[in-house]
Amino acid sequence: MTEFLELETQDAVRMPWNVLPGSKSEAAQCVIPVSAIYTPLKPFPNTPTLPYAPLRCRNCRSVLNPFSIVDFSSTKIWICCFCLQRNHFPPSYQSISETNMPAELFPQYTTIEYESPSEKASLTNPVFLFVIDTCVIEEEIGYLKSSLLQVVGTLPENCLIGLITFGTYVHVHELGFGQIPKVYVFKGSKEVSKDQVLEQMGFFANKLKPTTGVIAGVRDGLSQESMSRFLLPASECEFTLNSILEELQRDPWPVPADYRAARCTGTALSVASHLLGICVPGSGARIMAFLGGPSTEGPGAIVSKILSEPIRSHKDLDKDSAPLYHKAVKFYEGISKQLVHQGHVLDVFACALEQVGLAEIKVACEKTGGLVVLAESFGHSVFKDSLKQVFQSGGNDLGLSSNGIFEINCSKDIKVQGVIGPCASLEKKGPLCSEVVVGQGNTTAWKMCGLDKTSTFCLIFEVAKKESPDAIAQSANPQFYFQFLTYYQHPSGQMRLRVTTLSRRWVAGPGSVQARVLYALYADLIAGFDQEAAAVVMARQVSFKMETEADFDPIRWLDKSLIHICSRFGDYQKDTPSSFTLSPRFSIFPQFMFHLRRSQFVQVFGNSPDETAYFRMILNRENVANSVVMIQPSLISYSFHSGPEPVLLDVAAITADRILLLDSYFTIVVFHGSTIAQWRKLGYHEQPEHQAFAELLKSPREDAEAIVRERFPVPRLVICDQYGSQARFMLAKLNPSATYNSDAPPIPGGDIIFTDDVSFEVFLDHLQRLAVH
Repeated sequence: MTEFLELETQDAVRMPWNVLPGSKSEAAQCVIPVSAIYTPLKPFPNTPTLPYAPLRCRNCRSVLNPFSIVDFSSTKIWICCFCLQRNHFPPSYQSISETNMPAELFPQYTTIEYESPSEKASLTNPVFLFVIDTCVIEEEIGYLKSSLLQVVGTLPENCLIGLITFGTYVHVHELGFGQIPKVYVFKGSKEVSKDQVLEQMGFFANKLKPTTGVIAGVRDGLSQESMSRFLLPASECEFTLNSILEELQRDPWPVPADYRAARCTGTALSVASHLLGICVPGSGARIMAFLGGPSTEGPGAIVSKILSEPIRSHKDLDKDSAPLYHKAVKFYEGISKQLVHQGHVLDVFACALEQVGLAEIKVACEKTGGLVVLAESFGHSVFKDSLKQVFQSGGNDLGLSSNGIFEINCSKDIKVQGVIGPCASLEKKGPLCSEVVVGQGNTTAWKMCGLDKTSTFCLIFEVAKKESPDAIAQSANPQFYFQFLTYYQHPSGQMRLRVTTLSRRWVAGPGSVQARVLYALYADLIAGFDQEAAAVVMARQVSFKMETEADFDPIRWLDKSLIHICSRFGDYQKDTPSSFTLSPRFSIFPQFMFHLRRSQFVQVFGNSPDETAYFRMILNRENVANSVVMIQPSLISYSFHSGPEPVLLDVAAITADRILLLDSYFTIVVFHGSTIAQWRKLGYHEQPEHQAFAELLKSPREDAEAIVRERFPVPRLVICDQYGSQARFMLAKLNPSATYNSDAPPIPGGDIIFTDDVSFEVFLDHLQRLAVH
C-alpha cells in the first residue's frame, strides 16, 4: 500500500489497477474497471509554477511532459508519447540540452503548473450572493444572523456581496442604496424569467434595452452603476449589510396551525442565478443558500403546504408515489444548466430537523461543484464551524477555485466512459469517447465551475484492445500514458493550467478462466492492485447505479462482483473452501465490501432521501483516504494498559475499562466503557491522585477535536457511554460478531448488538464457499 501512497503524493492519483489488463475481455474479467481517482488541485509545495504557456502537440494537443521523446541535436524536436507526432521546439527552447532541460521534462515533475502572465480572468474579485430562508423560527434566525455577521466581518474587502431573502415572496436587497432599505419583490408562486428580472429591477431604466442577443454584463449594454446596486465590494456595503442582517425577521405571512410555511426556495434560487448571469457572467461567483425547511411554494416545491401530507421518503421514491419529485428535479436540472453555462456555483447549507429538498437540489450542487452542509440547526457546531471554514484563510483554507475545465488525453486502445464527481459534461466528443456512459460521459472535457484543493474525481475507462493477450505481450511498447489537464482560476485571480502525466503498463494474462492454475501469470495484475482505491471506485459506482438504474439490487451486484474477483484472483483447490487464500494485495478488499454493503450509501433504511443524497455527494467529491473512512470507519482504543492503538471494527472491541474513538467521517464518537463512565461520574478525574485517569479521558477528546478542526464539512461530535442512548452511533458501525441470538455469552464488560445482520466471519465463510465452485 505504501507505494500507492507515494504515487498519490507525487501526482494526486490512485488507481485500482496500476498494471492494466491487456485486452477488452481480460479487463471485463477483472470486474473493477480501469479507473483513476484524481484530486486536480491537491497542494504540492515542491511543484514549480512555470511563468509561460505550455508547449502542445500540434496533432493531439497534449502537453510536453517527461515521457516525451526528445531529440536534443540541432533539429530540436520532440515526439508526443500519445500520438507519436514529431513536433519542433519553438525558438525560446533552442538552448535546451541534456544538461539544460526545461522543468516540464524533469522526470520528477510528472505534475506541473503553468501560469501565463498574459492570461488573467476578466473578474478576479470573488462574488458571494447570500440567499437566506426567513421561514424559520426566531431562534433559528438569531443563530443564522450571528454566524453571517461573523463571516461578513472576515470577508476580503474587494469581494462582491449580494443579498436575497425569501419566504412567501423573494426579496432582492439593493445594497447600493444606503439611505433606506430598498428591496425588489418577486412573487414566490410563479417562475421568474431573466427578462422579468432585467425589467423589474430597472437594469434599463435610463437607456434602451437591446432588442437582440444575450444580455449579460457590461459588454452587452448593462451599465456598471446598474449592476453595482446589487453586488457591492464588502468594504462599501458592510454597514448596510450588517444593518439588514441585524433587522432580519421571520417571514411575516401568517401560517395556519395545520399548514407548512409557504417557502419559495426554487424561485429564490432562480432569481439568484438570473441576477448573477446578468451582472457577472463567467466570473466563478457563488450562490450560498441557507435553507431552514422544505420548499412548498412555486417551482421546485417538494411537498404541499398541508401539514398532514408527509414529505417523500425512500419508499415513496421507489414506488414512484412522490408526485412533486420528478417535476422538482427537472426544475433544478434547468437551474444547473444555467449555472454551468454562466460558470457559477451553488452552495447549500441545509439546517433543519425535517428535509429541505436536498435530494432534488443535488443535481445543481453536484454539477456546479458546490459545497453542501447538512445540520439539524443553524445553532449546531456542524453548520457554524463549516461556514467559518469556507471563509477561512491561511494553511487550513479550502482553496476555493473557479472556472475549471478538465480534459483527458490517453494512449490509443483505451476509451473514456465518464467521470463520477462534481462536474458537468462539455460534450466534447471524439475518438476517445466510449459508447458505454458512466456518470458524466460521452465527452473528454468537463466543466468544473467550483473546485477546491480536496475536490476529487473518479475517471472510468474502458480497454478497447481486442487482440489476444499474446499479441500484446509481443507489442513493442507495453507502456501506456494518461494526461489530465486542469485549467482553472486560482484564488489569486490568475488563470493556471495543471498538467499531470502518468505512465502505466499493459500486462498479458491467461486468455481464459480455465487457466486459473497458472496463478503466476496473474502476479503482475495482483502486484498492481490498490484495494483501497478499488473499494472507493465500487462505492461510487454502486451509488451512481442506485440513483440511475430502476430495480437495481445493490447488495446482489456487490456480492456477485466480489465473488467473481475472489474466484479469479484467489488461490484454492476447486470445491475445497478451506484451501481458499487471497494475496495480501486483495486480503482487505472483502472486508471493505462487507462494510460497504452495510454503509449509508447502500442501506437507505433509517435515512431520509436528503441524508442519502448528502452522503453520496460527499463520497463523490472526497479523496481515497477520506472515502475509505466513510466505507469502513476507523476505531482507536485508549486504555491504562497501552497508548492509543487501532482495533478491529468489531463489537468485541468494547470493554468496560476502555475508551473508543470511532471516526466514520460524518460522525466522530468518543465511547466510554461502563467502568470508565462510572469513574467519571464519581469525579475521580478531578482528584490529584488520579491524574492518569484525567489524562486518559482527555486524550481521545483532543484527538477527536483535532479531526473536527481539519475536516470539511465539520463532522458531528458525539460523546457517549456504554449502554447509553447515544451508544447507537457506535454500535451501528461495528461488526456484529456477538448478537442477541449468539450461542456464546458476551465477555464480561463487553456488549452485544441487537441485529439479525450476519457477522463478517459468516460473510467470509459464504464467500469462500461460493468462490471455489
